[in-house]
Amino acid sequence: MAALLLLLLLAASNAAALAEQVEYHSFVATPLSPHPYTAPAAEDDDTAFGGSLAAAEDASPTAQFRVVHRDAFAVNTTPLELLKHRLKRDRKRAARISKAASGTSNATKPSGGSNAVAAPVVSGLAQGSGEYFTKIGVGTPATPSLMVLDTGSDVVWMQCAPCRRCYDQSSPIFDPRRSSSYSSLPCSSPLCRRLDSGGCDLRRGACLYQVAYGDGSVTAGDFATETLTFAGGSRVARVALGCGHDNEGLFVAAAGLLGLGRGGLSFPTQISRRYGRSFSYCLVDRTSSAASSPSTTRSSTASFTPMVRNPRMETFYYVQLVGISVGGARVPGVLESDLRLNPSTGRGGVIVDSGTSVTRLARPAYAALRDAFRGAAAGLRLSPGGFSLFDTCYDLSGQKVVKVPTVSMHFAGSPEAVALPPENYLIPVDTKGTFCFAFAGTDGGVSIIGNIQQQGFRVVFDGDAQRVGFAPKGC
Repeated sequence: MAALLLLLLLAASNAAALAEQVEYHSFVATPLSPHPYTAPAAEDDDTAFGGSLAAAEDASPTAQFRVVHRDAFAVNTTPLELLKHRLKRDRKRAARISKAASGTSNATKPSGGSNAVAAPVVSGLAQGSGEYFTKIGVGTPATPSLMVLDTGSDVVWMQCAPCRRCYDQSSPIFDPRRSSSYSSLPCSSPLCRRLDSGGCDLRRGACLYQVAYGDGSVTAGDFATETLTFAGGSRVARVALGCGHDNEGLFVAAAGLLGLGRGGLSFPTQISRRYGRSFSYCLVDRTSSAASSPSTTRSSTASFTPMVRNPRMETFYYVQLVGISVGGARVPGVLESDLRLNPSTGRGGVIVDSGTSVTRLARPAYAALRDAFRGAAAGLRLSPGGFSLFDTCYDLSGQKVVKVPTVSMHFAGSPEAVALPPENYLIPVDTKGTFCFAFAGTDGGVSIIGNIQQQGFRVVFDGDAQRVGFAPKGC
């Protein structure tokens, strides 16, 4: 009996020691509000551009712009309705990226600085989308226009008058006939030949573009050059962009899209001779309506990892994720081999995407991460059934502050792990206090680091040095 008692005491002591070894965060459990979302007051156009557009100086050494979460433009919609819509859109976007990266999509592949094109962020919760907007000036005189920021596509485009088919946007549709700097590109232009899908209006000799996405969205029209004006006074002339007269699909509120991918027609590539190939953004909490700090703020040093090139898909920013830690310990089942890009087939790998919300991991890696998190979070009440694409949710109703295991991501070539704040992986999904682990598995080949996990970090895309950096508390 004494021996049995000793064994029980030793077992209890070992269990306590193991529990002490797990690293935890204090997490404030704030459920979704049951009330309709109220967007922050819209800023006037002069504020958005950092001063009067008339005072813009071509010689400005930087191109800066303010970024707003797309969710800030809905009316009379509850946060729960927005979340459901957002996850539905997110599933379609992730499927489109997987098809494009694997080369199996029937739709057209998305073809569509200063040392940093930085993005102070304002966020809300409204259209149910994971996208972020920026307001820039288009044309001469400049027309204020909201543009989706997208690191997963290249072509810059916007809706243009006259419209054959246009979706509703929050500002007047751009009319190229009123801009003195608008110029159609001829069919023989080298820029026209870079389009993955385009054509030629033989009557006018004008270049035509088309970008179709896997979710059924499409934009088509004239391919032209135009002047763009940014916050801080920078004017960038002769940016190649699509002037879309036929646009339909899951585009809401924005005037168009600013493609920030790695391809030849992306905005960073087009301005690289003047500004270099580097830019950054900082995405604040999607539920926050407060503006972030100025873009010049740098609170910490970024942890950099090399960009990985996919010879079959030049658009996406691939990185090498080599492991994930939960509670301070590496998860054995998150294998680098399951997350590695196969350069011969173009399949697999991990991309960083501004437009996808929830991080997707190859199924074996996700299963190992989920199980490790469940084990370390054994003290929390597991909620049965899951929610939408989430299979691991917790009932935190009635609790104000809880202890949750830490989660960190490890990248090749970076000595420092990217430690995620708890809000970046445990998110509210209802008004009752249900929170879900904001990762998901994928069988589509490519893994995606989404913008929920990127929140609060300044993410640096250093195209000159071919590396990606994550700086915590960078907003």
